[in-house]
Amino acid sequence: MKSVKEIQKESFKALKEQFGYKNVMQSPKLVKVVISTGTGKISDKKRKEFIAGRLTKITGQKVALRAAKKSIASFKVRQGDSIGFQATLRGERMFAFLDKLIHVALPRTKDFRGLKNTSIDEMGNVTFGIKEHSIFPECADEDIKDVFSFAFTVVTTSKKKDQTKAFLELLGFPFAK
Repeated sequence: MKSVKEIQKESFKALKEQFGYKNVMQSPKLVKVVISTGTGKISDKKRKEFIAGRLTKITGQKVALRAAKKSIASFKVRQGDSIGFQATLRGERMFAFLDKLIHVALPRTKDFRGLKNTSIDEMGNVTFGIKEHSIFPECADEDIKDVFSFAFTVVTTSKKKDQTKAFLELLGFPFAK
């Protein structure tokens, strides 16, 4: 089985005929993967540490704490309160994470029927959510009560939806038919 990095290098040959690329630089490439989760206003410090620790294990790098930009009285959130975690993966960590996501985690997802085509935005990025973090092999020993969800954004250099979808299908992303 080829890795995501190897497939990305070979993607020009496959997409050349379909989209009429004349130069290798026209072919889409992966830029980064952003993983984020919101914790809301969880006051339990151990729960926040648990979420940060699990995301660190899943991504292979320490996650950054994200603070509220504005105060919102109806949600009882003040400016500067911690409301989530985020990690941005590039390079080898990004490729390793995408290999693990595509070949291990997504097949373990309950009732998974593929990613929706609407998850691709106009700028060539794909955003989708995972309901249970326990689908990753690092989190197999989970208690049922401590399950949390998070979102992924895969950023590409592609500027059109159809090109992005064709590129990601080459990489192995399972889109719904």
